[in-house]
Amino acid sequence: MGTMTKPQFKGKRYRLDKPELLAPAGNLEKLKFAVHYGADAVYIGGQKYGLRSGADNFSFEEMREGVEFAKKYGAKVFVATNIYAHNEDIAGIEEYLRNLYEVGIAAIIVADPVIVDTARRLVPGLEVHLSTQQSTLNWQAVSFWKEEGLPRVVLGRETSLEEIAEIKQHVDIEIESFIHGAMCSSYSGRCVLSNHFTDRDSNRGGCCQSCRWKYDLFEDARPEGTWVSEEDQAQAQQPPLPLQVTQLPLHQPEDNPFSMGSKDLCMLESIPELIEAGIDSFKIEGRMKSIHYVATVVNAYRKAIDAYMADPEGYVLKPEWLEELQKAANRPLNTGFFYDTPDHEDHIYEPEEKAAPYDFAGLVLEYDAAGGTALIQQRNHFKPGQEVEFFGPDNTFFKQTVGEIWDEEGQPLDAARHPLQRVRMKVDQPVAYFDMMRKKK
Repeated sequence: MGTMTKPQFKGKRYRLDKPELLAPAGNLEKLKFAVHYGADAVYIGGQKYGLRSGADNFSFEEMREGVEFAKKYGAKVFVATNIYAHNEDIAGIEEYLRNLYEVGIAAIIVADPVIVDTARRLVPGLEVHLSTQQSTLNWQAVSFWKEEGLPRVVLGRETSLEEIAEIKQHVDIEIESFIHGAMCSSYSGRCVLSNHFTDRDSNRGGCCQSCRWKYDLFEDARPEGTWVSEEDQAQAQQPPLPLQVTQLPLHQPEDNPFSMGSKDLCMLESIPELIEAGIDSFKIEGRMKSIHYVATVVNAYRKAIDAYMADPEGYVLKPEWLEELQKAANRPLNTGFFYDTPDHEDHIYEPEEKAAPYDFAGLVLEYDAAGGTALIQQRNHFKPGQEVEFFGPDNTFFKQTVGEIWDEEGQPLDAARHPLQRVRMKVDQPVAYFDMMRKKK
């Protein structure tokens, strides 16, 4: 990529003083972890009109609680209403949008123009952000949506960093880009493999992630003498011969089944370039990912963004930030379309090691400085003798071996084996509320 000139930005509204870190929240608990670990805003799904019907999703009461919690920390809540609507989907949209505004949602993320138009007409106080589902890739398209009154566009994942800088030079609008997480093999949200294979509509929230399945490839082969043209058969006054077709595999037995799945996006090493290109909101994918994933990824990007903004000239990427991401990684990582067009090396052909190497073992509820003990809420089985790590949003990070553990009545335990069980244990260093304890699988 060639040398970029730093874009000139006009107006505070269209160039945030500091890039927003936007995190996924599949349920209320994940929302709280995302905010605690450094998100400036979170995006969630309601029980209608979103593209993640498999997530827990939020009732209006849960949204209200999430908004109130986020406000305490200066964070915002956005709602994905990014389906492509069929006629039957439109009936309840007005009431739904009014309810979103009433519970305090800051913005909705929209793809379908009918929802854009309805929201702007009905609830003008509710911001409308254009979804990545629109696959907006150029500054003239961005300019169109700005003229339609939208303050922010979420660009398609196919946009390069150079193109983003050019967009910001031409249009005074907020730009949001995905910087971490899974990527569609087709245009985002427009793949219909899921529809054909499982009758689950990708464009209305039902994607079964067909691109992550394993596939074998075959070619049809006909042995010599088993095929005669229709013309020859007619002249010979013979009935059609049965068509003998053999499927020949295109892989050898030792080969791995073919997969079309792409590697995951990771732009942590490019934080300075992303900021200088003018991206206003850094978006992390993963509303269906685990609490451990959300907290770990948000925390790593939070530290990198803050470090660069505090001292751009002296900024240094810390290896431990990358190491943290690997502890939550589900797939191999790459830089997507930001620097070049992905090729075959950016797709996954080998068997995936999907499971992250660490489990979320416990959540710190209290710390007793006098006794050097912590009250831990169990999230996965752990026991004395195991090595664990503590980490948290306020730079907590250390390893230790679990010593004795006790229940809340002070009785010794041989393991914390019950879900959400509250136990006490000695900790080697001070910890704080909402710090996490994890263990190797």
